[in-house]
Amino acid sequence: MNLIPFTFNHSSIRVIDKDGEPWFVAKDVAQLLGYARPSDAVAAHCKATSLLKYGEIPTLETPPRGLTIIPESDVFRLIVKSKLPEAQKFERWVMEEVLPNIRKTGSYGVAKIDWSNSQQIAGLLVQSLEKVQEQTKQIEVLTPKAEFHDQVIQSDDAITIAEAAKIIGTGRNRLFKFLRDIKWVTYFNEPYQRLIEKGYLDVKLSEFDHPSQGLKQSVTALITGKGLRELNELWSQRLVA
Repeated sequence: MNLIPFTFNHSSIRVIDKDGEPWFVAKDVAQLLGYARPSDAVAAHCKATSLLKYGEIPTLETPPRGLTIIPESDVFRLIVKSKLPEAQKFERWVMEEVLPNIRKTGSYGVAKIDWSNSQQIAGLLVQSLEKVQEQTKQIEVLTPKAEFHDQVIQSDDAITIAEAAKIIGTGRNRLFKFLRDIKWVTYFNEPYQRLIEKGYLDVKLSEFDHPSQGLKQSVTALITGKGLRELNELWSQRLVA
C-alpha cells in the first residue's frame, strides 16, 4: 500500500494504491467538489469508508485519529451530489486517466499513455469499466436493500438517467437501453405517460432555438426516488438472470 499524489486543477488529490485498487482521501475529493462541510458530505453520501491508521503509510501525513479514505464507488457518489460544473471534468479525469492507469500499472504515471492510440485508450477504459461493473455486482449481492433505500431517501428531487446509472453501477447509454427494453421510455428516450402517473419518472422541458426550424422543445427524462428503488430491483433481477 503506497501513496500516489495527484494534482487536479492545482488541487491536491491523494490516492492510496491498495493492491492495485485506488482509494481516495475523502477530504480531498469533498473539498474539490465544493462541499462546505466535507466531513458531513462524506458521512451522508459515502457507503464504504475506511480509516487509514496513523503511521500506516509513512509518506502520507496522517492525523493521530486516522484518515478517512473512500473507494471509487464513493467518489462517484460525491460527484453525483455535487452542484459544481467542475464535477463533470473531475469525473472524466478520474475515469479516463486515473483509474485506467492505476489498473494497468499499479500506480499513476508509471506507464505512458499514447493519446493518439485510440485502441490503447479504449482498452484502458474497458478494463476500468469492467472492474467497476464487477464490484457493483458484488456490492448488490452483499449490501442489504435498506442501504440502497437510505441512499434514495437522500435525493429530494428527481435525478437524471445519467445520475441514476452511476448510483446503480452502469453507464448512461446502457441504462437507457434497459429502460427502452422494459418499456419505461420510448425509442426517443422520452418517458411513457403511465410511468409518470405511477410516480416512477418525471420530465424536464426546455426550449432551444433550432437553426432551421426555429424554437423547439426538448424533453429530458428524470427518475424519482420511488422509480429508482423499483429500477434497482429490476436491474438486480437482470444481473442475477
